[in-house]
Amino acid sequence: MTNKEIYQKTLTFSLRRLLVDILAFLVLGGIVTAGFFIAEKISNKGLIGLFIALIIGIILISLFLKYVGFRYKAGQIAMMTKGVTEDSLPDNVYEEGIKTVKERFTTVLVFFAITNAIKALFQQLGRGLTSFGNKIGGDVGGGIASTVNSGIQTVVGYLCDCCLGWVFFRKEQKAGRAALEGAAVFFKHGKTLLRNAGRIFGMSMLFLILVGGAFFGILFGIFSMIPSAFTKLTEELGEMAVRMEFELPAAFQDPKMVILIAAAIGALILWGIIHSAFVRPFILVGVLRNYMESGKNDIPTEQAVAEIGGRSSRLQRLLNGEM
Repeated sequence: MTNKEIYQKTLTFSLRRLLVDILAFLVLGGIVTAGFFIAEKISNKGLIGLFIALIIGIILISLFLKYVGFRYKAGQIAMMTKGVTEDSLPDNVYEEGIKTVKERFTTVLVFFAITNAIKALFQQLGRGLTSFGNKIGGDVGGGIASTVNSGIQTVVGYLCDCCLGWVFFRKEQKAGRAALEGAAVFFKHGKTLLRNAGRIFGMSMLFLILVGGAFFGILFGIFSMIPSAFTKLTEELGEMAVRMEFELPAAFQDPKMVILIAAAIGALILWGIIHSAFVRPFILVGVLRNYMESGKNDIPTEQAVAEIGGRSSRLQRLLNGEM
């Protein structure tokens, strides 16, 4: 199967996740709006109510998306892995993907324990690079390293997903042990796997500029049609700054700038939703294929897995079969 065919057949997971994201976004908007009007009616402090509702809404929605969306993400990776390693996919891709996830991860906690442990391991790459840059080049070296680190963190997400794919591939191993094998595959074949890092980062940035820019223009146009709402928001920000005795940044004292900021934030959120649902899975298929081809004919040895497991207590628990 080609990468395009695998992407198209597993797109059902992206569509379902997108629907959940949109519903969550709408619910968050409803919570924030309700918080504003309730606080405005009760105490004439709508802005405070808006911020409180926003914090509560973000926490609730984040938890919901994390514990509901994982089934779609894991199911999609499981089927992508099957497609690139077996060169075929079943007709009922969605049902098979969800079934595979349930069989491999008996509880949600096991899934997140494994993914968080592997994510922490790969994030050490970025932290180590930044620290090295600071030591050899001071602020300039640290700045360069931090810039490179931002690109590395983009790639880190794909590496974590590849490790998850390896967990599905190595059915005969416990999930925790298989995850460590997946990490060992990267450290053994890192140069090969990172050769597409620039392309991955570049595609993400291009999509941000094109699609994010389009969303920004649309939202700016919509927000500009209701200037009175942003004028009131700016006034309330000023009043809150006076009550709390702090100086409000100049950007938040101008309704036009507040419209720009709101449009930019909204555009980033919408870009993130679209990118996560459609662009990232397309890139992931190619990355996953390279990863599996590098590792499936060169399974990590006991020594390699033990070395990975010794990098932290969390990884050691994976090695000991506690996860």
